[in-house]
Amino acid sequence: MPLFDHLGVSVNDVARAISQFDPILTALGLERTDGEDGASWYAEGETEFIVRLARESVGTVHRHGQVGWQHLAFAVSSRAEVDRLHAIAIAAGWTVVREPKNYPRFNDRYYASFVEEDNGIRIEFMHNPGPSSS
Repeated sequence: MPLFDHLGVSVNDVARAISQFDPILTALGLERTDGEDGASWYAEGETEFIVRLARESVGTVHRHGQVGWQHLAFAVSSRAEVDRLHAIAIAAGWTVVREPKNYPRFNDRYYASFVEEDNGIRIEFMHNPGPSSS
């Protein structure tokens, strides 16, 4: 059983959110299903990721550091996969928050990038292999 069943994100523009999230989530192996007011991405037997139109759109976006969402980290299999997903996100219109790089403040193996879409939703692609056995 997955730790999280689903994650829902409210957005101001569903079509734009789909165009930004779809390339990333499909590259991670999820399949999209469109609904009346949003879309969902699934991996069989795993977590669902949902975007829906915000009930109350006040013309603002989420600001990192305020109460609410900070970011979602996708753990991937390699540094090359971090770089690949980062490039896919940029091509889909995401803004670079932090280019792919090492984060020694976490540990000497932690490699990640951070991107943000039009609604201020931030995600991280990260590779953090265990300590070498050699």
